[in-house]
Amino acid sequence: MIRYLRLILLGLLGLVLLTVALANRAPVEVRLLPGDLAALTGFTWAMQLPLFLVIFGGIVAGVLIGFVWEWFREHGHRATAAQKSREVARLERELAVLQDANSTPPQDEVLALLDKR
Repeated sequence: MIRYLRLILLGLLGLVLLTVALANRAPVEVRLLPGDLAALTGFTWAMQLPLFLVIFGGIVAGVLIGFVWEWFREHGHRATAAQKSREVARLERELAVLQDANSTPPQDEVLALLDKR
């Protein structure tokens, strides 16, 4: 059921994106710098693109910037988790060594059989 719901929602999202793309096919000029600043620096890069590519490009760039921002923000949490994981593994090894050192085999065969129960 959830699978079909997901497919329906993806289909609707695709239909909406296709509708937006068809409604915004007019070319627009995308410039790197504003006109006055471009004239001052002599760097007048510009490109003609359909408006829907500019819109979708802005959305994709925003999502990617958000992912990278979160990855950097969560670095401290990941480092702490890795440190704690290493500490737990070390303590488990130490506990296993201590348990082996404390377990002395019984001297009598009958007592060894009773301990196995």
